Amino acid sequence: MPLMITAAGTIPPARLVVLGAGVAGLQAIATARRLGAVVEGYDIREEALEQIRSVGAKSIEIPPAEDGADSTAHDQATLTPHLAEADIVITAAQIPGRKSPILVTKEMVEAMKPGAMVIDLAAIRGGNCELTRADEEVVHNGVTVLGPTDLASGSAFSASRMFANNVVKLIELVVTEDGTINLDTDDEIIAAMLVATGGEVVHPQVIEAGGMQ
Repeated sequence: MPLMITAAGTIPPARLVVLGAGVAGLQAIATARRLGAVVEGYDIREEALEQIRSVGAKSIEIPPAEDGADSTAHDQATLTPHLAEADIVITAAQIPGRKSPILVTKEMVEAMKPGAMVIDLAAIRGGNCELTRADEEVVHNGVTVLGPTDLASGSAFSASRMFANNVVKLIELVVTEDGTINLDTDDEIIAAMLVATGGEVVHPQVIEAGGMQ
């Protein structure tokens, strides 16, 4: 990935684009930067753009679409030139409980250079790339699209330790020191996982899925 200057010539650094700056996306950016790659990142959240810059990448900022314009098509058209220059595109945009949004269309993949690669970390929920197939390698127009769904098993020890730590933190949040249950709905984590309380369904997605509106 890094710039290499040798007696035989110069090899430019790899160029990466990361779409989605959650935990996985930010870690991908930070790791690629440490390896010497030139990295750009994008997320629809304004606060995430600052986080992208904080780990050493350039943030891709998309201006608002004109009134009446298709915002999705506008965003994809803006992202396409960045993907066209990339050697590797990592997508990591997921919405809990919902299908992953399509960020990379077939046409965007066709704009990429032969030999480039798309690694879709959202494949388990359908993928961020239109061409993604879960746990399969798809080659289209010379571009390889990977859709791994169980990367954690490749680092089972570390993944298990991190999962256990997060479970403990969750239990400490929900259960008080005297053993009673704390259902503070003002806490965004508790509110996000609370399905029903007091005999009433309160989770928006469950209400929507069950037609309870």
